[in-house]
Amino acid sequence: MLSSWLPKWLEKAWLLASAEHGQDSVSTLDLLLALWQDDALRGALQSGAPALARQDAGRLSGAYAALRQHGGEAAGGEQPSAAADEGEGEAPAAPQGKRGGAALDKYTIDLTAQAKAGKIDPILGRDVEIRQMIDILMRRRQNNPILTGEPGVGKTAVVEGLARKIVLGEVPPVLSGVTLRTLDLGLLQAGASVKGEFENRLRQVIDEVKASPVPIILFIDEAHTLIGAGGAAGQNDAANLLKPALARGELRTIAATTWAEYKKYFEKDAALARRFQVVKVEEPAPEIAVQMVRGLTDAMAKHHKVEILNEAVAAAVQLSSRYIAGRQLPDKAISVLDTACARVALSRAGKPGPIEDVTVLIDNIDRETAALEREEGHAERIAELQAQRAELEQDLAALHQAWEAQQKLIEEIDELKAAKDEAKPAKGRKLSPLQAKRKELRELQKHQPLAFECVDESVIADVIAGWTGIPLGRMVSNELEQVQKLAKLLAERVIGQDHALEQIAERVQIAKANLEDPGKPKGVFLLVGPSGVGKTETALALAEALYGGERNLITINMSEYQEAHSVSGLKGSPPGYVGYGEGGVLTEAVRRKPYSVVLLDEVEKAHPDVLELFFQVFDKGVLEDSEGREVDFKNTIILLTSNAGTELVMRACEHGVTVEDETRDPTAEDLVEILRPTLQKTFKPAFLGRLTIVPYFPISDDVLRAIVGLKLDKIRRRIADNHGAQVEFPEELAEQMAARCLDVDSGARNADAILTRTLLAQISNDLLSRMASGKPVKKIAVALKGEQVKVKVS
Repeated sequence: MLSSWLPKWLEKAWLLASAEHGQDSVSTLDLLLALWQDDALRGALQSGAPALARQDAGRLSGAYAALRQHGGEAAGGEQPSAAADEGEGEAPAAPQGKRGGAALDKYTIDLTAQAKAGKIDPILGRDVEIRQMIDILMRRRQNNPILTGEPGVGKTAVVEGLARKIVLGEVPPVLSGVTLRTLDLGLLQAGASVKGEFENRLRQVIDEVKASPVPIILFIDEAHTLIGAGGAAGQNDAANLLKPALARGELRTIAATTWAEYKKYFEKDAALARRFQVVKVEEPAPEIAVQMVRGLTDAMAKHHKVEILNEAVAAAVQLSSRYIAGRQLPDKAISVLDTACARVALSRAGKPGPIEDVTVLIDNIDRETAALEREEGHAERIAELQAQRAELEQDLAALHQAWEAQQKLIEEIDELKAAKDEAKPAKGRKLSPLQAKRKELRELQKHQPLAFECVDESVIADVIAGWTGIPLGRMVSNELEQVQKLAKLLAERVIGQDHALEQIAERVQIAKANLEDPGKPKGVFLLVGPSGVGKTETALALAEALYGGERNLITINMSEYQEAHSVSGLKGSPPGYVGYGEGGVLTEAVRRKPYSVVLLDEVEKAHPDVLELFFQVFDKGVLEDSEGREVDFKNTIILLTSNAGTELVMRACEHGVTVEDETRDPTAEDLVEILRPTLQKTFKPAFLGRLTIVPYFPISDDVLRAIVGLKLDKIRRRIADNHGAQVEFPEELAEQMAARCLDVDSGARNADAILTRTLLAQISNDLLSRMASGKPVKKIAVALKGEQVKVKVS
């Protein structure tokens, strides 16, 4: 039978060893000390071993400390000496130059030691933030900076930069020789399941920082986790343990957290917030981000054993900033560049992914064919699989040929790089042999890179294309060329509104040439005209031409904001209201996609107070959300659409305008003057004065026929992509469909409804019948018999 005192004895010994002494095991000394310190256990000991119970607990505690300092039982199991037992001796002094105690070594990481060992990468572009930290750390009281910023902007890197400056001696004398340590909250909390254990560990760290002969600055990353850390009901949390030392200046701390977490946790605790001085770490501008990433290229190139060209660094920043949403610079640019280095290194050692993918498809076909051959009645499917296999074999052969050609060029480039004298162009040549070979390799890799010689712009674009799904060719195309031919690109999708497209293209070109105010959006346009004439299609075409696809179109239906209080839906709910902290529809969308087209649809239906929100956006290119964060609109194009004055436009285009007793068709300028009185009644003059008014004409019969033709082309491509079938439309089909669009008010939208009702309904019925019977679809023929549309699927 075990004594009922045994569980209590073991629990007390474990608390002494772990919580008070910071040990990971229970020794004989802990067991003895637990007996002498607990009155109940000592009373039970009195009856069984009175001589042991009479020992003095204070002297035994001193002997315990001496033994622990000399290694305790692990050092050879030596027992307390007589001198120690009588308290005649003192514990030996700590060795000179020792920078941390047991708790510091266990729960913190020495950043200055890592910097001295060269384990911290160079930190560029954050000199201002580091200087702000140094100013705060040199104060006598409340000398604790807290870095706030979005994840990925480099808050931890700023502290690492300070550690490097301390090691290099680039700090004031007050901070020279200081040790910078990172407090690992995970280690503090690990295994601290017993009540009070976490607090005791943190107290040990604080006490050792105070007692250290070398000044120590603690860095606490994700500092918001301190709020409530270790604190159960009725207990102090970690933050309350730090407050007194922080207020008196006994403990210097650098904290880091996101802006949202700071507002959520620190601002609610005024006593804690006033002990810290905020240092904002903003997302760097692209030019600064390039410098930051460039500082890491040597380490990356050494790790991956690849060459990184300067153009790759610029492309990593530029393309990631434009196409990767939800992450911040420089973090996303570093991730892209690191992935590109890994991809180049991998391409030198293994088969390219496209070749492996085609090989897997061929293997799958072989397995399915083998399974079908063991059964009967699958001759048609087997023949189809064999035809697919033959096509894949051709594709595989072409891929192998392209891969071999690219590898051969890479080998030649490597040879040229080894020959130093080939690095410069010969007389009369603009390019050196090395540059010429690289240019030739890029031409081969333009559409499908299979092997890489170095990390260049095409590799970066290939990585981002894989992450985002945006076609590679669209990313590497010259943006300036896109802007120069913008009107032509828009006219391929928007028919019959050339004047509007030219006006929009001119303003975008002016902004792209840096002749407009850089603090404003790239363009703010009010598109006015009847419904269904191409206003929304213009927004889609702009997103496709300038920002990589329709996914970068942000559409806000302004008819949902007819009340003054609904402005909170755009920028976020204010503090204390439901939804605070979740962000606004507009601000969150633009924050995630700063390079985008913003479409404010049916803007005349919004409340005037809601429209006043956009004054700051139109003037300064920024909007502050409900949490105090600035959202950047400087890289957006803002389009507002309105149907105000539609009747005036329709009447003017139908009857013409009279100028100097002469009636003629209205021009775009005439429509603006006709619409201006109506627009001034609908919108405030201050709002209209910030916009470029772009009128849209009603659709003529010829334009409608062209639009229907474009829609038929889209249907043809959709069927080819989804079913692999060819579609034949008669030439007169577009004209007949356009003739049925009798609803003038709905414009080209009526054509969609007619095509769906008359054409797509029949095609879908026949397609579903073929699919249900398992028959392949190879061709769809559409014919006209009078006014009837006939469809034949084969």
